[in-house]
Amino acid sequence: MIRLFTHKLGRGHRDKVQQFMAITGASEKVALQALKASDWHLEGAFDLFYSQPQVRSVTDSRHLEEFYQRYRDPYVDMIMADGISLLCNDLQVDPGDIVMLVVSWHMKAATMCEFSRPEFIGGLQALGVDSIEKFRERIPFMRSELKDEQKFREIYNFAFNWAKEKGQKSLALDTAIGMWQLLFAEKQWPLVDHWCQFLQARHNKAISRDTWSQLLEFAKSVDPMLSNYDAEGAWPYLIDEFVEYLIENGTVQKGS
Repeated sequence: MIRLFTHKLGRGHRDKVQQFMAITGASEKVALQALKASDWHLEGAFDLFYSQPQVRSVTDSRHLEEFYQRYRDPYVDMIMADGISLLCNDLQVDPGDIVMLVVSWHMKAATMCEFSRPEFIGGLQALGVDSIEKFRERIPFMRSELKDEQKFREIYNFAFNWAKEKGQKSLALDTAIGMWQLLFAEKQWPLVDHWCQFLQARHNKAISRDTWSQLLEFAKSVDPMLSNYDAEGAWPYLIDEFVEYLIENGTVQKGS
């Protein structure tokens, strides 16, 4: 019945149905439901599909358990580094690819390189995934989420807890630098390399949550030549020191 209906659609609408099905792995019925509800805007349909469980195709709990068991560590009821490496291999994604951070964000993972059973199965249910094929099909959508300002902010803030050592309040400097290089390569912040060099030369200490969160605000609101930087603003002292470092090194001109 649904397939007969799609033949009555215009070519543009039919193409959107096919594209939606290819990316989400959803049925034709679900594709039509999401697209019609979003007035045939693909991005809106994707958002609806991933944010409202009732719109998604139902995942098979038996398949999810089999899926989990493929990657589970033989000694603990968790997916550890070796299992994640195997998952990346199955997904045809490099373990260092930023999309794996987005995957961890969807799973609400507490710790880097670990997925508990509830995190893994709950995350896949939320994504409507119960096979490696469906998981691969979600990858382009998860990459696209990094271009959404609000989602990027959520992923960025999630990364602090995810990447820090268990029981620690701050993030180890080397880890923070690696995460910043990964995240700001996506946002193309021109000062990221200068920031990392400054930290290694002048700071060499763990990074606080305040510095982590405020740096994103700095990168978003202050232009790379610092022409709109307010020295009286409420930036953490480390960011103020960074500005002085840039001026001292001639990277930017004072008052430019």
